[in-house]
Amino acid sequence: MFTHRKPWWIGWKMRVFLSVGCIGFALALVFASSAMGQKMRAPKSSTESPIDPKQPMGRSALRQIVQEQCVVNWQEHHNPAPCERVVLADPKNAGSGYAVLAAGGGAHYLLVPTRTMAGIESSELLDPDAPNYFAEAWHARGLISSFLGHDAPRTAVGLAIGIAVSRAQDQFHVNIECLQQDAFRALRTSADNLTDAWSPITIAGSTYQTRRIMGEGLDASNLFELLAGLSPDARHHMGNYTLIVAGMQFKSGPGFALLTGTGPSGEILLDSGCSVAGGGG
Repeated sequence: MFTHRKPWWIGWKMRVFLSVGCIGFALALVFASSAMGQKMRAPKSSTESPIDPKQPMGRSALRQIVQEQCVVNWQEHHNPAPCERVVLADPKNAGSGYAVLAAGGGAHYLLVPTRTMAGIESSELLDPDAPNYFAEAWHARGLISSFLGHDAPRTAVGLAIGIAVSRAQDQFHVNIECLQQDAFRALRTSADNLTDAWSPITIAGSTYQTRRIMGEGLDASNLFELLAGLSPDARHHMGNYTLIVAGMQFKSGPGFALLTGTGPSGEILLDSGCSVAGGGG
């Protein structure tokens, strides 16, 4: 009696299919676990939060919103919408300033240059003639008070730029929010020990280098040059470092704590719920 046998290659293809399927399933589990871990660790201030205007997608969303909507509307109608504000050093030069827009969740705002600029690793940030983006971000902190409906004290406000590998947007931006509770308490406790020299501080289990800056504002300080002065590695690999500024009130007067490190990105020290200033948390 004739017995029909399947060609050898059908069994081979089936084994390959099952093997690939198992590998794919395993990889899917790995990526899903990684994504879940990142989501659990992500700060409330993450720039992966909705950036609302017309819902631009992808890593160029910030640049699209600022350059194609806010600046155009400002130049044509003197209206910064959908941004909160647009400032151009040269009204005819679209790339000569910055915009501030809501990040789409809580008391969280972003200062974004109107020119194309990748991030903290951008060499132009060390140019002495570069705009002082941190100073302008500090000037914009009043938006937090407006959102809360009452004054947010300087000691509650923080600014941060994330590490290059952790960012979700390929356009330089400064996060403007309140400090997270652990950061607020740690800095207040350490205030008397901060000096003009870098020294370590531990916040929420992570160690940062920190130093004091005196003054009401940041207009006279080049924070990127201060970071570059930390070490040769910081100067040549600035994209590996995060940079955080916290408003402080020292015994000798108002100032700031400047923090940096190569560990967790600085946004984790910020809180769009602004609980330290009486926000909803």
